[in-house]
Amino acid sequence: MSFDQEPVDSPVDWVAEHVRRYIETNGEDGYLWRGAPTLILTTIGRRSGTPRRLALIYGEDAAGYVVVASKGGADEHPAWYQNLLAHPEVEVQVKADRFRARARTATPEEHARLWPRMVAIWPDYARYQERTSRQIPLVVLERM
Repeated sequence: MSFDQEPVDSPVDWVAEHVRRYIETNGEDGYLWRGAPTLILTTIGRRSGTPRRLALIYGEDAAGYVVVASKGGADEHPAWYQNLLAHPEVEVQVKADRFRARARTATPEEHARLWPRMVAIWPDYARYQERTSRQIPLVVLERM
């Protein structure tokens, strides 16, 4: 388990292209996606030990950056969320700022406070929550 390996990008072509452009331009191309701010999150694969990166919409809070483990309202958590549960140390890039962070699921109190803020950034999150019986987790990324 190491961030020293070359990360694997999403197998979805447009997602991999978004990540590539974001990294190559320090977010000049790719920071805003459909009007929403994005960051690059690199997790360690829970089974493979391979670094995996993707772009996620984010919000900010005093504790750190906040991302949503929605998977479009699917009944199961996204793989990246399962990865960070197993390995909470992650790498984050916001524009040109790259840093290590510790990822944690927001507490119920934080979730209640932060959910409306995240829905304001990306209104589809409310629709995603309606599609599933699981509470969509919010993840706080705290700079180390």
